[in-house]
Amino acid sequence: MVLIIGGAYQGKRAFARQSFGFGEEEIFTCDGPELDLTKPCVDRLELWVRACLENGTDPVQYLEARRAQWEDSVLICRDIFCGVVPLGAENRAWRQTTGRLCQYLAGQARQVSRIFCGLEHRLK
Repeated sequence: MVLIIGGAYQGKRAFARQSFGFGEEEIFTCDGPELDLTKPCVDRLELWVRACLENGTDPVQYLEARRAQWEDSVLICRDIFCGVVPLGAENRAWRQTTGRLCQYLAGQARQVSRIFCGLEHRLK
């Protein structure tokens, strides 16, 4: 698995498309509780994490139980775990859980890339 992280509008999706040759139809974009692990690339994991928290699902446990479904995938997550700590408890929980998930995924990944201004910084 390859994990791509970075801030909003830093070119994570474009990097994935260019580096791995994905067409738009091969990228699943999370926008709620659904997670299509049949696609080779999953984008916006942080939105899926928020939906998991709203539904009482632990996203780390969910993915641990389905490792075979994503171990050859490219996963993209917006960096919401750096910077100013949110005031609201729900947003803090979202930030913390997204950070925990990315720690787990980074530990499982064969490659971790941070994208900043469209440039890759290879972390692993």
